[in-house]
Amino acid sequence: MKTAITELLNIEYPIVQGAMAWVADADLASAVSNAGGLGVIGTGHDPVEVVEKKVTLMKEKASKPFAVNVMLLNPQVDAVVDYLIEAGIKIITTGAGNPAKYMKRFKEAGIAVIPVVASVALAKRMERIGADAIIVEGMEAGGHIGKSTTMTLLPQVVDEINIPIIAAGGFGDGRGMAAALMLGADAIQVGTRFVVSHESNAHPRFKQAIIEAKDIDTVVTGQITGHPVRVLRNPLTTQYLQAEKEETSKETPDILRLDEIAKGALRRAVVEGDWQSGSFMAGQIAGLVSKEQSCHDIIQDYINECKEIIKINQKFVD
Repeated sequence: MKTAITELLNIEYPIVQGAMAWVADADLASAVSNAGGLGVIGTGHDPVEVVEKKVTLMKEKASKPFAVNVMLLNPQVDAVVDYLIEAGIKIITTGAGNPAKYMKRFKEAGIAVIPVVASVALAKRMERIGADAIIVEGMEAGGHIGKSTTMTLLPQVVDEINIPIIAAGGFGDGRGMAAALMLGADAIQVGTRFVVSHESNAHPRFKQAIIEAKDIDTVVTGQITGHPVRVLRNPLTTQYLQAEKEETSKETPDILRLDEIAKGALRRAVVEGDWQSGSFMAGQIAGLVSKEQSCHDIIQDYINECKEIIKINQKFVD
């Protein structure tokens, strides 16, 4: 299945794995890459020593192209960028900031740079500074989200830029993938479904929570902070949303109170499986996930169903 993204990144299938904090490690990312997609190592706020360990392990496990995500708000981002360039990484995705400061060095090192964007204006800005492709992420996604839905944002971005586009948020099967391609995307990014893969090291309770989720079981927290996050409903979200409601009613909201409630919550979910106080980040497609599979089988499910859907719907234009 060839698209502008598969050609740019030298991958077999136009499927990119999301850079999920605490989940996107070398075990998961290498399995995705070796199955023909693009595995992505998540680095979050990792110090450079931790990033180096992750990349070293990834190089040992992956036989095909992979990417490293750079979280631009990481206090050690300068050191992380220095290391990634030195290590010969060829694909970098970026989030939580503008990579313009590093773009010249990335280009000189022959690195393909793919920022995550949540608006048309930001997509155009990333193209102007030299991004090789972009990830357009809508509010259906799990974790940190923007305000527009993927299905409305994607075609607007397609109309405005000329570089390849990866659509993210709301693609739980091949039907969604076909829709993204029809709207002009060159690939999709998948997060939630890969959390439930055999190779994912997410806690079994996290995986089971996604498998058991229904269509209305995600909620958005953090609206008042300006950094909304989509997660599965649980006791922590009940506590957080009540606190958020109370702070919203105040003339001067206590954001630190909300930060304290959320502190360490993602780790508690992914590593400990703590249903009471963990932040179980997942997209709205959680209701479509019904079983744990290998990354290979997940990718094949997407590709086979996508091709079948496109083939079937040719009848409408014959």
